[in-house]
This record gives sequence, structure tokens and C-alpha cells, in this order.
Amino acid sequence: MKEAGMKIAAIVAAAGQGKRIGLGYNKTFMQLSGKTILEYSIGSLRSCPKVVEIIVVVAEEEKAMVNELLNNNQEPLKCRIVAGGSERQHSISNALDDLQSSAEIILIHDGARPFLQQEMIISVAAAARDFKAAILAVPVKDTIKAADLDGFVTFTPERKTLWAVQTPQAFLVEILKAAYAKARVEGFLGSDDASLVERMGYKVKLVLGTYSNIKLTTPEDIIISEALTEKESKGQVRVGFGYDVHQLAEARKLVLGGVEIPYNYGLAGHSDADVLLHAIKDALLGAAALGDIGRHFPDSDPKYKGISSLLLLEVVNDKLVAAGYKVHNVDAVIVAEKPKLAPYINEMNENIAGSLKVKTNQVNIKATTTEGLGFAGRKEGIAAYAVTTICSLN
Repeated sequence: MKEAGMKIAAIVAAAGQGKRIGLGYNKTFMQLSGKTILEYSIGSLRSCPKVVEIIVVVAEEEKAMVNELLNNNQEPLKCRIVAGGSERQHSISNALDDLQSSAEIILIHDGARPFLQQEMIISVAAAARDFKAAILAVPVKDTIKAADLDGFVTFTPERKTLWAVQTPQAFLVEILKAAYAKARVEGFLGSDDASLVERMGYKVKLVLGTYSNIKLTTPEDIIISEALTEKESKGQVRVGFGYDVHQLAEARKLVLGGVEIPYNYGLAGHSDADVLLHAIKDALLGAAALGDIGRHFPDSDPKYKGISSLLLLEVVNDKLVAAGYKVHNVDAVIVAEKPKLAPYINEMNENIAGSLKVKTNQVNIKATTTEGLGFAGRKEGIAAYAVTTICSLN
């Protein structure tokens, strides 16, 4: 199944109160390891490069709070917040009416499913593009009995034909819109989005999900979710690599590692062009699978013109913490023929450690030349390489 060029819009249903779980408030606001269930549920969608639009449906009175929760960290892909209706189906209908992108695939995901993985997003979306409609599901493990209203078994379905349905469910946009329009006219309420599409005569493709992609519905699900979160994060160490290069230019300050260095030339760029910090930020974002600095701080945005890269390094650190990680160490090398950088290395280490809230012995900056070879040897520019490790907060 081809993925190139595929654009996905996602609707996340988070307007229900979850009375069965017994929390007394919207269950998607419950926290696991310092993050809400809703943030976990949004996270994989937000970090998937194929997803171009996300709409989150919540109760009218929760819109402002959810907007602050999801859109306060300069995320490049903002979530649009839409008020829900009296039924889940009405809530999704409101979000469909608010679609703004040109995405061909629409995903519907439960805000109370925090363990969605990117590969699930891609696989179910690709299947929807190939078959028009697709849903994640897992084979049922237990024998299922059908019963009458008096509690007596009427028959036993063949277990190998039974699947437990999950989200996201994926559809061609025009098909899901038509299915919702038909259901609205006929006053039909389905148990899931696929049931509306099935009524239109379309076959829905099953895509194998995972048993860990649970929906928080009962108090027991909270225990399972806490165990899964602890298992996924315990002792986890991730590695990132970053590289950046900038041309040397006249009438520019030379800033490396947050240190202004006396020199006849500086580095050309939209921000302060601190090539060292750019490489470190890319390495940190890469380690956490959060994209790159171009995505988070685009040079097309005037608010980043001339901005200190040390300040942006603090923002990157905040993003790591929000994703459940902390910096373990930073190792980087600056490649420059001139000027001599040894006198400034300690200050660079201190600046970087301060922005990342780590000890200075967790940061190691080095400088080298290329013995006159290449663009750096010709004094045309300066490059930097960085390797970072991050670990889970738990």
C-alpha cells in the first residue's frame, strides 16, 4: 500500500463524561505519569507527518481548558477545538462540518485511547485509501455468547469470525460525510462510525491492531493503563543525532553555544544562527521523535527573527518534558577553521546545561578544524554535529 502523498485529517472524540469509570469528570483529563490521557491520545497523531489536521471534540464548557492544554507549547500542528453534541455521533458530525484541510483520509479516534502508535495510523489510513473504509481491530480471545433479555444463551457465534473493534477508524472523507448525512436524515444512531458506512453498502476492511490499544472505560482500565505506561517508560533511553551548517557573513555577530565570540564574521540565518544549538536541538527533538527545528521554529515566522537559540533550547526542553523525557547527556562538536574556540567552551557548556536544566558534566562541547579542507577549511561556514541521549522521567 503506497503512503507517498497521503494526507490525513483526524477527529478525536473527547466530549463524553465516562460515567462508567467513576471519576466524576471527563476521563480524558485523568493523568498518567504527568500527562493527561487526552495528551497521550493526541500525541501520536500530532507527531505523524501524514496528519495535516486535528479536530478535538469536547463539551462546550471545556473548550477553553482543552485549547490551553493542547495548544500552549508552540506546536506546529495546532488542534482545533469543537463543541460536541448530545451523542457521540452528533459530536463527530459537528467536527466533520468543521473540516478545513484537503485531506483525502479522515480518522476518527477515541480521546480515551492513549496507546495509539504511529504505525497503526499509517496502516489503517493506507487501508482506507485502498478499500475506502478500514478499522483497527483485534481477534476476540474469549468465547462470546448471545443472550435473550431474560439472560439465557440463545447461540454461540464462531469465535474465529469475531473481532473487537478499536480506533482510529479510517475512511475516504467524502464517504464518511455521505454516511453521516444519510444517518442524520434517517435519524439513525450507530454504535461506531463504521456502522454508518456499512449502511451505505461499503465493505469495511479490518486492520490488525494491538491489544494494548485499550479504551479507558471501567476502573480496571485505569490499572491496566498505569501498568502499560510504566512498562513503556521504565528505563527507556533514546538517542538523537543533529547536524547543522551556516555560512559565514559580514555584519553578523558570531554566536556559538549562546556565547558571543569576537570575530570579523558571523553566521547567516533567520535567528541568531547559533549552529551549535541548532544541531543540539535537532538531536534532542529527534531522540523524542518530535520532528526537527524547522517544524517547530520555521524561518518563515517573523517572531523567530534574531531570537536567541538559548531561549529556543529551553522551549525544546519543555517539549521533551511534556513528552515524558529528560535530557541525559549532550555531546557535540563544532567544525570551524577560525576563530579559536577553546577559550569559550566552558561557557558554552554552562549555557547549554542551564537551558536544559542539567549539570554541566552532562554537556560536552568540542571544537575541531578540517585542516583547510572543505567549506569549513576555506572559512566559508561553520558546521556542528550533536549526539544526545534522553531518558524517561519515571
